[in-house]
Amino acid sequence: MRDPRADLTIGRLTKRPDFVAAASGRRFHTERMTVQARLRDNSDPDSSEAGLRVGLTVTKRVGHAPERNRIKRRLRAAVPMAGQDYATINADVVIIGRREILTADYDVLIDDLRRALRVVTKPKSAHLSDRTLPSSPPQKGERRGHSHA
Repeated sequence: MRDPRADLTIGRLTKRPDFVAAASGRRFHTERMTVQARLRDNSDPDSSEAGLRVGLTVTKRVGHAPERNRIKRRLRAAVPMAGQDYATINADVVIIGRREILTADYDVLIDDLRRALRVVTKPKSAHLSDRTLPSSPPQKGERRGHSHA
């Protein structure tokens, strides 16, 4: 029997506004990459695709074109392996590659991407207005959360 996740494809980010929007979401950093993501609404008219969409960025500071291309090729190969569990989540993810990707083991790249996707695709926690406020304001001269005895 086939795995139902095998039919899920991960989309691509191609337009700059999608990359910029992802930068406003959660972030995850390792020495090999930075991952940014923004969760999309199901009713978002701009998103023609449902599910996970991934964009890759490797800046010129990383190296010359052949090195940047090799980094992007390694990331493109690792994304389907790491993202199969997250393919149904409506999110735009941007992966900013660093030079250390060139020398990293493939399994380490996949592990980094899995950890990053777990963090950046989590739904946002309750807003400040939804949290309970303290029952009384601090007394004059008292600081909440600190004890200076």
